Amino acid sequence: MLRIGLTGGMGAGKSTAARLLVERGAVLIDSDVIAREVVAPGTEGLAALVEAFGSGILAADGSLDRPALAARAFADDEARTTLNGIVHPLVGRRTSELFAAAPADAVVVQDIPLLVENGLGAMMNLVVVVVADVETRVHRLEQFRDISREDALARIKAQATDDQRRAAADVLLDNAGDTAGLELQVDALWEHRLVPFERNLRDRIRAPRGEVQLVGPDPTWAEQAQRLIARLAVVCGAEARRIDHIGSTAVPGLPAKDVLDIQVTVADLAAADGLRESLEAAGFPRIEEYTTDDPKPGTDPAVWGKRIHVNADPGRAANVHVRVDGWPNQQWALAFRDWLRADPAAREEYLAVKQKAETAAAGLTGESAVQAYLDVKTPWFDEVYPRVLASRERP
Repeated sequence: MLRIGLTGGMGAGKSTAARLLVERGAVLIDSDVIAREVVAPGTEGLAALVEAFGSGILAADGSLDRPALAARAFADDEARTTLNGIVHPLVGRRTSELFAAAPADAVVVQDIPLLVENGLGAMMNLVVVVVADVETRVHRLEQFRDISREDALARIKAQATDDQRRAAADVLLDNAGDTAGLELQVDALWEHRLVPFERNLRDRIRAPRGEVQLVGPDPTWAEQAQRLIARLAVVCGAEARRIDHIGSTAVPGLPAKDVLDIQVTVADLAAADGLRESLEAAGFPRIEEYTTDDPKPGTDPAVWGKRIHVNADPGRAANVHVRVDGWPNQQWALAFRDWLRADPAAREEYLAVKQKAETAAAGLTGESAVQAYLDVKTPWFDEVYPRVLASRERP
């Protein structure tokens, strides 16, 4: 089951995107609908609210008078805490029930208006954000929801900013135009990313990779890595002593393959093996190739072991290296990254090696391409190993 978080600011068109995804086969779990459902007449939720805030929160027909509840529940922090303590567990329970009822091969889209504000992105396989400029959103709120311009602007200001949403988004759907334009984007998202991602996740296989190719530095690599790190932190829990963005994409300004490298540091290889099931279930299947890093000269080969996982998401290639705390390969990954960040000459030297490796891998795909690429880089890594360690020891 693939879990997609869908969000967007008021008037951006999130509900339209949700409808289009459902039309293509997604299972929708709408947080707003659930929040109303759990406090409908006759529910334990409504009874608990009446007990906490009094019968004055009820309308004449016995349903919840939401403005009346807001006037009482948001009067102070204690009342707000009471409200959240009643509603949030009920919403969580109902959401879990709906997930459990969804087919095992479903693409489940969870519509969460405050996903960014509540930091829920790490719980999803992907976060999709629908965006539109403020004037377009205000116009829609005025025209279709009968909200005044002043009220619309105030509500928009109270929500997450566009920059915050973009930082949280794995996928942006631009809905500044008409529905036809949005539909084309949803079609591409569904066919080329969500469907194959769900299949790869279910089969526990990596997304296919093409030729080894260097691209210009992407200023969003760091944000993309942080989203993966947040998800890995949820999966690994206390077993992860630290999780770091490593490799070329962690070095600002350096051209690289568009593949994020993340290092999860654990206590020992038994802990790494113990994480296999959780990582694979979360969309990071393990591969058996390269379970030992290339030992550097003068070191014990026995302490260069690791476990490597990859991303099942066809839209974001990533390697997850699970290494043992204090072992040379774990320290090398961090030291090499920091050396490149600090030394412009080292970056230029490494780029020349990478370009030579890219030429060697030209025309090859899959593991053959990766091996040809590594065959050029590995001797250089052996050569600079002492220099990198020396740079780390300098104050």
